[in-house]
Amino acid sequence: MDRRTLLRTAALSGIALGGMALGAGSAAAVTVPTITGCDTWGARPPADPLTVLPHKPVRILVHHTDTPNSTDYSQAHAYALARSIQNHHMDDNHWSDTGQHFTNTRGGFLLEGRHNSLSTLRGGAEIVRAAHCPGQNDIAIGIENEGNYMAVAPPAKLWDSLVTLCAYVCHQYSISPTAIQGHRDYYNTDCPGDVLYTMLPQLRSDVAAKLGGQS
Repeated sequence: MDRRTLLRTAALSGIALGGMALGAGSAAAVTVPTITGCDTWGARPPADPLTVLPHKPVRILVHHTDTPNSTDYSQAHAYALARSIQNHHMDDNHWSDTGQHFTNTRGGFLLEGRHNSLSTLRGGAEIVRAAHCPGQNDIAIGIENEGNYMAVAPPAKLWDSLVTLCAYVCHQYSISPTAIQGHRDYYNTDCPGDVLYTMLPQLRSDVAAKLGGQS
């Protein structure tokens, strides 16, 4: 089975393929991160049908969850966080599902947020309409990072998984690392926190390095 067929099969079956490297011509190999799908972390079904749009996103928006900076870095905590976010978004915000496409935890676990985000990412040609930023939900991949980064920097595990995920998203959708931005760039909010926001130039640089210097 060739790589394209393997990835397509994984996307359709909800399998997370971690550790595989994708070639990009002369660029460095891009790691396919392990991303836990909605079914695995115990997501509720969406309250309404979700819309898959037949185009690629043009940017990535970085968020923080504005939740406590937990020192529980376990997988169980990551799954509980994903369920808590979904419950808040559906029950309090009255959204159809989790607002963001992906969640990144302080322990470095990556999880699918909104249903169908993982399969469309694997396919590389579509985006699920989300609810993470007005005006950007049809064209930007939203990544929530666990914690509050107004005054402190994120832990190394979260940073490393964020770089890996962003590099893979850029690879799959042909997004330039220069198009990695913060929530506050498009909405009146403190998100993703003063410290994390000032780290976005480094994030763009680290992602570009993962992509072998592609711009």
